[in-house]
Amino acid sequence: MQERQLVRGTFGKAIVMGLLERHGEARVKVLTGRRRKHVAPEVVEHVEAGSHLYTDELKSYEGLRNRYAHEVIDHTEAYVKGQIHTNGLENFWSLFKRALKGTYVSAEPFHLQAYADEQCFRFNNRKLTDPERFAITMKQIVGRRLTYNELTGKTESGAEMRP
Repeated sequence: MQERQLVRGTFGKAIVMGLLERHGEARVKVLTGRRRKHVAPEVVEHVEAGSHLYTDELKSYEGLRNRYAHEVIDHTEAYVKGQIHTNGLENFWSLFKRALKGTYVSAEPFHLQAYADEQCFRFNNRKLTDPERFAITMKQIVGRRLTYNELTGKTESGAEMRP
């Protein structure tokens, strides 16, 4: 019988950040860490200054009140306080985790951004039919080529990748 260890925190885990415009599109990015220096620049790059920003209680979001109307929902107290909630993005994470565990089964960290991008595409186009999504996908691949070495991380645009 194998022993299972309880892993707490982010040790050995990939960090994926998500942004969701209310009633709009989601964006996701695999980050190298979850500290403010990793998270805040992504928020600044993708969220217009002055926007309402609703987050959970992660300390990495502190300091964003200077630029945004930032409200925090503490999930140890409640999941919704009027307009302050992260439920839309929680829905996205639920679908993404289900895909990782059920469809992709064994996602390598090297490919995680591609899996996240695919799930983001599916989420953002969830109201379209399968043929409509397929047509969009086909239009996006015309004229592009992905080699086996690029797919497996052995080269990136013809150059040897570094570990």
